[in-house]
Amino acid sequence: MDDDLFQLRQLPVVRFRRTGESTRSEDDGENREQVVRIAEQTDLESVALADGAPVPREFANPTDDTFMVEDAVEAIGFGTFQWKLSILTGLSWMADAMEMMILSILAPQLHCEWRLPSLEVALLTSAVFIGMMISSSLWGNISDKYGRKTGLKMSVLWTMFYGLMSAFAPIYGWILVLRALVGFGIGGAPQSVTLYAEFLPMKSRATCILLIEIFWALGTVFEVLLAILVMPTLGWRWLLGLSTIPLFIFAFLCFWLPESARYDVLTGNQEKALATLKRIATENGAPMPLGKLIAARQEDRGKIQDLFSSHFRCTTVLLWFIWFANAFSYYGLVLLTTELFQEGGACGSESVLLKHRQNDLCVYPSIIYTAYLLRLLVTLWAIDRLGRRKTMALCFLVFSLCIIPLYGCVGRASMTVLIFIARAFIAGGFQAAYVYTPEVYPTATRALGLGTSSGMARVGALITPFVAQVMLESSVYLALSVYCCCCLLAAVASCALPIETTGRGLQESSHREWGQEMMGRASSHSSGGIPHSSSGSQG
Repeated sequence: MDDDLFQLRQLPVVRFRRTGESTRSEDDGENREQVVRIAEQTDLESVALADGAPVPREFANPTDDTFMVEDAVEAIGFGTFQWKLSILTGLSWMADAMEMMILSILAPQLHCEWRLPSLEVALLTSAVFIGMMISSSLWGNISDKYGRKTGLKMSVLWTMFYGLMSAFAPIYGWILVLRALVGFGIGGAPQSVTLYAEFLPMKSRATCILLIEIFWALGTVFEVLLAILVMPTLGWRWLLGLSTIPLFIFAFLCFWLPESARYDVLTGNQEKALATLKRIATENGAPMPLGKLIAARQEDRGKIQDLFSSHFRCTTVLLWFIWFANAFSYYGLVLLTTELFQEGGACGSESVLLKHRQNDLCVYPSIIYTAYLLRLLVTLWAIDRLGRRKTMALCFLVFSLCIIPLYGCVGRASMTVLIFIARAFIAGGFQAAYVYTPEVYPTATRALGLGTSSGMARVGALITPFVAQVMLESSVYLALSVYCCCCLLAAVASCALPIETTGRGLQESSHREWGQEMMGRASSHSSGGIPHSSSGSQG
C-alpha cells in the first residue's frame, strides 16, 4: 500500500479546487468556496455541505488527500487512452452493424437458392431480433455482476463463433437457429457503450458516444462492399465467414482493454482501479489526483429490483417506453418508406410513381446517408445545449410533425423530404437515448439499465412490421396515426423524465440518492446529518 502511494506521488499532481468551475480552471477570481465536513468513520465517505449548498458541477475533492474515480477521470481528461478506446468500441459497433446488414443481403439470396417461402424468409430476420430481445437484459446483468469487460468479451466471442458457424449451415433449420444465436450475442453490443462512458470525462461524454455511431455506418458500408466483391464468385457462405473479421480483431485487441475503474471500486478492488487510473494518466500524460482512492462498495449489483427503487422507478418505466418508441418508429419508417413509395402515399397514386421505380435504388441510399449526417449534426448541437431530455423530446416531436403531412396527397419530392427529415430526427432521438441511459443509472445497475432498455427497443422492432405492412394495407391513415401518436407520447415521456443528466457526474452506488456524489441536497443536510454508505478506501 505504501509502495502504491509512493508511486502515485511520483506522477504529476493536481489538487482540486472547490469551485463551481472545472477542476482545471485557472480563474481564481471567483470566490465560491464551499465548507465541507467529512465523516471520519471508515464506513462513511459521504460529503456534507454547509446549509445544503451545491458541490461544484465537476466534483471537487472533498479533502486534499482523498479522491474518487470521478475526480480522477475529470483530472486526467480526454487523451490517447480514450482515442484508443474509441476505436476499439467503434470496432465492436462496426462488427455488429455488419451482422445486422447481412440480414438484408442473406434473406433474398436464400429465398432464391433454397426456394424459401416468404414466411420463412421473414422468420429468419425475426429470429435475430428475438435473440437480441432475450439476451439484452442477460448481458446487462452479467456486465454488472462480473464486469463490463467480461460481459463485452463474452458477447463478442459468442457472436463471432455462431456467426462463423452460420456459414456452414446445411439446411434452413440450422441457419435459423444459428442466426438466432448470433442475435443473442448482438444483444450484448450496447455494453460497449457502458464501458466507454465510464472512462469518458463529463464534457466529452455525449459527443464521443454520438460520434461512435460513425462506426455503425462504416460497418454497413463495408458489408455492402464485401457483398459486392464476394457474393458473385464465392457465395453467401464466404460472406458470412468474412463478416466475422472485425469480431476477430476485437477479440484479439481485448488484451489491451482494461476493466472499468468504476466497476472495480464498486466491487472493493481499489488496487486494480488505482492501477487502471495510473495507466490512463500515463498514456494521456496527465496528472493524477493526490491521496487515497475512496469508493462506495456494493455487493448486490445487477438486480432488476434496483431499477424499480423509489429513485428510479419512474425513470425506468419512461425510458423503456422511449426506447420502445424509438425502435418502433425508426424501423417502422424504414418499412413505410418502401410501402408509401409503392402505394403512392395516402392518395394511392401508384401510376404516377411506378415510372420512378428504377430510381429507388439511388433515392433510398441517399435518404439514409444524408439523414444520418443531418441527425448527427443536429444531435451534436442540441445534446449539451438543450439537455438530454429536451433533445429526445425535440426529435420525437419533429418526427410526428413530419408524419402529419403524409395524411394528404403529397408529391414524391415532398414525401422524400418529409421522410428524410423524419428519419434523421428519430435516429437522433435513438442516439440521445444512448447518451442519457448510461448517465442516469448508477454503476451498480448501469449495464442492466441499458440492457433492459435495449431489450424494449427490440420489442418495438418486432411489433412494427404489423403496423407498417399489415395495418397499412387496411388503412394508410390508421398506420400513420399509430406512429404519430406513439412519438407524441414519447415526447411527453422525455419531458417527464425526473432526472436531467447534462453536466452531471456518473453515480457510483445505487444505495445513494441520485447525484449525491455531485450535488448537495438541502433536505438531507439541513439538519447537519451525513448520509451513510458502505464504502472502502485505498491508500
